[in-house]
Order: sequence, then structure tokens, then C-alpha cells
Amino acid sequence: MHADMRARFAHVTTWVFDLDNTLYPAGSDVWPKIDARMTAYMMNLLGIDGISARALQKYYYHKCGTTLRGLIDDYGIDPRAFLSFVHDIDRSNLRPNEALAQAIHGLKGRRLILTNGTADHAWQTARHIGIADAFDAVFDIVDADLIPKPHEGAYERFFDAHDIDPHCCAMFEDIAHNLAVPHARGMITTLVIPKSAQNDQREAWEQIAYGPHIDFVTDDLTGFLRAIHED
Repeated sequence: MHADMRARFAHVTTWVFDLDNTLYPAGSDVWPKIDARMTAYMMNLLGIDGISARALQKYYYHKCGTTLRGLIDDYGIDPRAFLSFVHDIDRSNLRPNEALAQAIHGLKGRRLILTNGTADHAWQTARHIGIADAFDAVFDIVDADLIPKPHEGAYERFFDAHDIDPHCCAMFEDIAHNLAVPHARGMITTLVIPKSAQNDQREAWEQIAYGPHIDFVTDDLTGFLRAIHED
């Protein structure tokens, strides 16, 4: 089985990872904290109650790819102020994951994070997990000119910024539709899902774990990466 895995990924020279709910477990409290900060921001911005703010927040997220994109389009908010506010969270509950760090280090080639969050959030989170030095760079929502995954423009900017040939790439992501464009462009795609015992913090529509654009599904990212490069 491991030999088959290594063969499928033998051509890969660039390894691309989503951050939230991918490089740390979906049962972590990191994303719920960010989610709550978004709701609070919208309550303050619009002067509405929490239920209304959260409903609008989720509407924007589903429609636009990020809540930020909807707020920019409809209210012209300052994106940097929003991003700074929502990512100002306590990450102390994250625990170092030495096994994951070793598994990522074992991948030959470039290792990049592609996130709809900020680079600062990605690096802070990666440092808490103990995997920051496994990555060469982070491409964030600001680098994408505020165009989020799953929109094609986000990936095009990513490819251009890092001189990437998608046919030599593998991508790991927790939301299925964010893998549609990468797969169409020739990347080998892996959907990372929670273990059955984990509390899945994602939206119901984000929990889809199938589709022709998904090459592999795993609930054990560390074990999956080991299978790619270990005998």
C-alpha cells in the first residue's frame, strides 16, 4: 500500500497545505474563537444582535468564500482592521505535534501554506504546533488580493507568486470545494477530515467528503504523509 502511495506522489515537488482545521484537528478551539470574533465584529459594525450577525456572517461565508469578502463588497470595510481583530485569539490550547512536524519535514520539495486567513495567524499557529520551520512560505488572503479560496483567482495568484506548476503539486485541505480548482489545474488533492471521535467544528455543507475532484481522503494527516515518503 505504501509503495502505491509513493508512486502516486512521486512527481510532486511542491506540497501545499491549508491551515485551519487541516494542520490542527477540526476539534480544536482555534476556529470557533475566530468565528466568534467575526460575529462580534459584525455586531459592532452593524449594531445588530448576535443571532442576526451570525446569520449574515454565514450567508457571506457561503456566498463569497469569506465573511470578509461580503463585508468589503457591501460595506467597504477596512480589511486589515477586520483581519487583525478576528485573528486576535488565544492559541495556548494548541499542543506541539512533533510527529506531524517530522512527517512534513520528510516531504521532498517546497512546503507551503495556502490560507484564507493571514500570514501572521498562520505563522503563530504553526509555531504553537511546532511545525513552523517545516514550511518555506505562507500565501495568505492579502497576497491573494482578498480573493478567497475557492475562487480561481486566489489560486492563480498563488501559482504566479511562487512560480508553481500545478501538475507537480499536491494539496491538503479540509473543505472539499476548495479542492475543485486545484484538481482541475492538475494538482493531486487530499481531503483531510476529522477522526470520528473529534468534534467537527465545520459547517454542515463543509463536511462533504467526496467528489471527482478529491483524489484521497484521510483522517490521519501525519500517517498519510508518512505513507508517502517512508518505507
